[in-house]
Amino acid sequence: MLWYALRRMSRSPILRLFVVVLGLLSMATAQIKFQLVDRATIESRIKRYGGNNAQRELTVKQMFGEAGCKDVSEQEVKYFPPNVICVLPGETNEIILVGGHTDRVQAGDGVVDNWSSASLLPSLFFSENIQPPRHHTFVFVGFTAEEKELVGSTFYAKHLSDADRSRIVAMVNLDTLGLGPTKVWASHADKQLLGPLVVVANAMKLPLAAFNVDGVGTTDSESFAKYKIPRITIHTITQQTWPILHSDKDNLSALKMDDYYDTYRLLAAYLAFLDSDLNAPQSQSKPAH
Repeated sequence: MLWYALRRMSRSPILRLFVVVLGLLSMATAQIKFQLVDRATIESRIKRYGGNNAQRELTVKQMFGEAGCKDVSEQEVKYFPPNVICVLPGETNEIILVGGHTDRVQAGDGVVDNWSSASLLPSLFFSENIQPPRHHTFVFVGFTAEEKELVGSTFYAKHLSDADRSRIVAMVNLDTLGLGPTKVWASHADKQLLGPLVVVANAMKLPLAAFNVDGVGTTDSESFAKYKIPRITIHTITQQTWPILHSDKDNLSALKMDDYYDTYRLLAAYLAFLDSDLNAPQSQSKPAH
């Protein structure tokens, strides 16, 4: 197991609804801009976990609208609630896809697995919605029926045309956040996506560690791997917290809000950095890993 020992960033009470400029000293030419939603909004959205899977889908759709997404649609999936899709247009039709499943199992409230990710998608849309627009088009998807053998993400990936698949330069999957400091499924992460995550975490002095779930779990990112779409899954699972999943312990009290907000800040910066990094000339030097 590979661990990245990174220092925590002290929490600043002024990081609220304004543009943050982050100069990444390890890559002198990089400067990224994004917006941060205030912590109170993040907390209010995680608390809207109630209802069955269909109701949760509707809540995600509503929150996308509240966050300012003007292009929200549903992709019908037979026998299940739809995938909910929000598009943030960029300068090009190259796509960074960001996903997290909205469904839950019967046990517990499904707060950590996986409302923690689904409810974060509208906030991440807001974070990346700046002017001038991003180079890439961002597509945020609340996937249905992940707990039923990845039905929603499999359906989404399968029904993309070859041309559409070729335009996806990154699939960033979020699953089970808020159990502790940020983790990444490193063994199933493409290097061009893993390296920038480490760079951003280091620059922001936020914790990041590799925790692999090979052989014991799967997630929506794997629906895209067979199409050779670069993917990465960000989570917060450890051996100690694994028993919380699919149990009555998966409720609001299981979520550690300090760590959860740190993960959100890391993701907001990471997506902004990816937009710049994946657009960089091939000759540009990249960090070694």
